[in-house]
Amino acid sequence: MSFPELLNQVGGMGRFQVLYVIFLNVPVLMLACHAVLQNFTGGSTDHHCQIHSNTSNISLVNMAQNLSSQDLLRISIPVDENQRLEKCRRFVTPQWWLLQPNATMSNTTVVETEPCIDGWVYDKSVFPSTIIMEWDLVCDFWKLKQMAQSIYMAGVLVGGIVFGGLSDRFGRRSLLIWCYLQMASMGTASAFSPSFSAYCVFRFLTGMAFSGIVLNCVSLCLEWTPTHMRAIVGTLNGYCYTLGQFFLAGMAYALPDWRWLQLTVSLPYFIFFLYSWWFTESARWLVITGKSNRAVKELKRVARINGKKEEGDKLNIEILKSNMQKEMSSVKNTHTIADLARTPVVRRISLCLCFVWFSTSFAYYGLAMDLQNFNVDIYVIQLIFGAVDIPAKLVSVLTITFIGRRFTQAAALILAGLSILANIFVPQDLQTLRTIMAVFGKGCLAASFNCVYIFTGELYPTVIRQTGMGLSNTMARIGSITAPMVKMLSEYFPSLPLIIYGAAPIISGIAATFLPETRNVPLPETVEEVETRAKQLREEEQQMKTLLAPAKPDPASEAGEKQL
Repeated sequence: MSFPELLNQVGGMGRFQVLYVIFLNVPVLMLACHAVLQNFTGGSTDHHCQIHSNTSNISLVNMAQNLSSQDLLRISIPVDENQRLEKCRRFVTPQWWLLQPNATMSNTTVVETEPCIDGWVYDKSVFPSTIIMEWDLVCDFWKLKQMAQSIYMAGVLVGGIVFGGLSDRFGRRSLLIWCYLQMASMGTASAFSPSFSAYCVFRFLTGMAFSGIVLNCVSLCLEWTPTHMRAIVGTLNGYCYTLGQFFLAGMAYALPDWRWLQLTVSLPYFIFFLYSWWFTESARWLVITGKSNRAVKELKRVARINGKKEEGDKLNIEILKSNMQKEMSSVKNTHTIADLARTPVVRRISLCLCFVWFSTSFAYYGLAMDLQNFNVDIYVIQLIFGAVDIPAKLVSVLTITFIGRRFTQAAALILAGLSILANIFVPQDLQTLRTIMAVFGKGCLAASFNCVYIFTGELYPTVIRQTGMGLSNTMARIGSITAPMVKMLSEYFPSLPLIIYGAAPIISGIAATFLPETRNVPLPETVEEVETRAKQLREEEQQMKTLLAPAKPDPASEAGEKQL
């Protein structure tokens, strides 16, 4: 009896699994909010220098008080070549002559200007309060906004490395409970940050918790779910992330103050932390790590919740050991990150998944974190970007279930890359068409994410599953950190970012075709099982080629026929 058969014995996809998946996926709703939160908490707005607030000439002060706000700006702030107010310079002294009819800067000599030494005035029509306004992240400091997002993504990267290995050593449940608490406390602390430096530190720690939640949620869902239901459960996880994007648009519209928005998306994790103590540790992990007594106890608990108490009572440690010899034997071995590259098949899997995860995240965040460049209301485009995930993930779950993981993964990436590259040839004035192409590409990348979470968990054996997920998450975060940097290349060649964003998924889509198919295949428990399956598959393919190959005529019989 294998572990999937044990799961069926204690209820299969019963009441316990349904409740477990629901409780694990509710926190995922808020993860989407944290991932792209800075689209709203760090939203860019029009700004200009503060006008001169003091002057020694009393008569000029009285004159200025009688001017309209438009005239005050005209005499205080220069305009650029597009006749828009300069964002980072102001006149050293008010230029009263500009109030004369038909007076423009073009028919005068150069007027001396200075930086915004008294601060900035922001357009608060869309965002009344953001970290940009709070800490003046504009002009010479505009890069700090991108740095804040990169620091958050660096936290997600470090979290993948740290929590991936720790959960394989200490268990999925314990790490998930800790990550809920860390997300709640650090997210809340971000809302009360007294300085930009403190904000970045708290966001880094929030990013670490994000990774821990994603990794352990996926693993617990997969390891307690029967083989035939894994694709559906994995897609449900993806849809919760999609719904989270809708929630973010609504919450950001209702709570335009960045501190209140940050607080609102963080406080629910205190509730998740409290109910997560009810969670059951992965029985697969318990068996693999030699904790058979606890594994039997957890299986009996699951059987009782699923209404299979009698079946659960039949389980004991002797039955577990006799039917899971292969899994128990792996306890003798110590596994490290080196196991991801030690054997040929697992090495190929790791290499291909690194390409897939990097490119999916790289292109996804290249699109998702650039909403304000679509010239569409930011709340509307957030809804559209969330809505496209619904049909995209529906199509992906159908192809994952009925065609296979490998086809879905490769097709989603290649289509995403082609749609991004197509935007190179769409004129800038056709903004609607450009937005449609970007939304389609984002949908394909969402389908890719939906597939790769399931695919990765099924490809790696239990003994190194979390380590493999940690490596994959690391590559994804490197992609998300790199994405904003690529946008800067548009200064040298406007289409270069799109070329890179489009080429990366296509290359990764080709790499995905070298991964083994896992549709309707039980989860592997050991590295040896992965290698053996690949060898058996090669032998079966060779036998099939032999059977399908046309029979070669016997030379002796041909000679006899010619003589006749």
